[in-house]
Amino acid sequence: MSTPTDQTLGTRGNGRRAMPPPGTRSADQIRHDIVQQRQEFGRSVEALRNRWVQVTDVRRQISEHRTELAVGAAVVGFLIGGAIALGRRRG
Repeated sequence: MSTPTDQTLGTRGNGRRAMPPPGTRSADQIRHDIVQQRQEFGRSVEALRNRWVQVTDVRRQISEHRTELAVGAAVVGFLIGGAIALGRRRG
């Protein structure tokens, strides 16, 4: 008798699972693959949740990107100041 791990789904180069031909897996193997898929899905959801929390944490983003924010603020200030100066010169 074969075990569920004898013919579990392999992965392709892109990380997706390659499906074996229909009728080549037993019910136990299919159940095993379903359990693996559920576990993988749970890990993916948890990783996505953690990444979402990191990306939407404004305080953390500010502390990690202080230099970029300072440069951006300086550029915006320079552009606004230049626009005001040109407006006064023409008006």
